[in-house]
Amino acid sequence: MSGSVYKVIDLIGTSTNSWEEAANNAIEKAGKSVRDIRIAEVKKFDIKVEDGKPLVFRTNLRLSFKYQD
Repeated sequence: MSGSVYKVIDLIGTSTNSWEEAANNAIEKAGKSVRDIRIAEVKKFDIKVEDGKPLVFRTNLRLSFKYQD
């Protein structure tokens, strides 16, 4: 039988600059220990606010990667 198996994990990336940078940070960090990442799906954006100002952008991602033989 041939076919592929994928694992899905949830991650939260952070950045003081943007949601896009937060997503990139999460993917790049995960890529150092997880091989063959295939899809990154954005689930949610939020911002940590302090003293009425945005402090940290957070991007919640769902990553899928292929199991290796």
